[in-house]
Amino acid sequence: MAYPVADSSATFHIVTSTKFDFDQFIQRAAQGKGPRHSVLQLKDALDARIHQPDFDELGIVKSIQAKIPKKLYSEQLLRRISRKLPSLFLAKEILDHVKPQDTIYCCGEDMAMPLAVLLLFRANRPRLVTNVMFPERRSLKLVFHTLKLYRMIHTFTVNTGLKARTLKKMFNLANDQVVVLQEQTDKQFFFPEDGTMAKPRPLIGSAGLEHRDYITLAAATQDLNLDVKVCAVSPNASPKQQRRIPKPVPQNMEMRHFDWVELRDLYRSADITVVCLVENVFAAGLTVLMEAMACCRPVIITKTVGLATELAEMDLVWGVQPGDVQGLRTCIEYVLAHPEEAEAKAKRAYQYFLANHTSEGHVDQLTQLLRRVAAGVPVDNPEPANPKLA
Repeated sequence: MAYPVADSSATFHIVTSTKFDFDQFIQRAAQGKGPRHSVLQLKDALDARIHQPDFDELGIVKSIQAKIPKKLYSEQLLRRISRKLPSLFLAKEILDHVKPQDTIYCCGEDMAMPLAVLLLFRANRPRLVTNVMFPERRSLKLVFHTLKLYRMIHTFTVNTGLKARTLKKMFNLANDQVVVLQEQTDKQFFFPEDGTMAKPRPLIGSAGLEHRDYITLAAATQDLNLDVKVCAVSPNASPKQQRRIPKPVPQNMEMRHFDWVELRDLYRSADITVVCLVENVFAAGLTVLMEAMACCRPVIITKTVGLATELAEMDLVWGVQPGDVQGLRTCIEYVLAHPEEAEAKAKRAYQYFLANHTSEGHVDQLTQLLRRVAAGVPVDNPEPANPKLA
């Protein structure tokens, strides 16, 4: 694809919200033991520099404590401040080295905020583009509104139409200031193949921790003649996110860490992948949804606002209401009793994934966007493949 041409002296910068061991990602992907990281794909496409936070929070706390009399601070306040300092330090370090013609892409709003604050004091500013995961986050509304930081952001990216509408309304943004990026996963790692897990009876697979409702899943399946295996880990989960974990875990349910190869085999071996969610507006569960679709397996997902509900309405996956134990049980029993229908729906979902949700497509979309921003060309914000998703 031909891209708009930016200033030849300009550099692209990618800023991650957390520190990744990219060497490990490269090694695993080369050995077929894990997916490629889309940030590395974007780096290669743009010949960009990657910046990552790499600070010791505890060390920062102790350093500040040593310089301030104890009676002048509280431990809780100090820890809250210390959590913000690493991103502020990284933002300053980045801006000390970027040129006005450069373009910065933040993978999350938590890094865009300190960069935008520092840019307030610059006359010649680089272009700043940021992905926003949680538009409803109180700190985003408060800081961006109070300081009018949204004026420092050239373009916002999100992964759902709902988030796009929320940002536009929140900051009175023009349509071309918010771009919806397609959800993605790596088709080179997640692809259809026979599973190898021993299955004395039907197997339900699930994964993730963000906004998960495993109590409903446990209640729906504990009396059924089947097994449930859950990869109970998530790189993006935080204690603040709502999740429901059964205590005790039913005898037919196993919850543990799966490595990448085990997780892929779980998708392939499972009769159904079930993504059971609490009510949320954060588009939780989409990574697992994409990975299961990429492995061409039937999926049942909680119908929350956004892509999950739309795919259910497109008859590519089955959808159930949040917290509906009986509805989930009935849906699982139906899918298990109709394997031909389940296989046909999984194949349609797989073809839809290939056409709309591969990491190559995601990176190409983002590359085109950033090159347009760098070249000063108006940003296109095309409608998604399915108009309903807008």
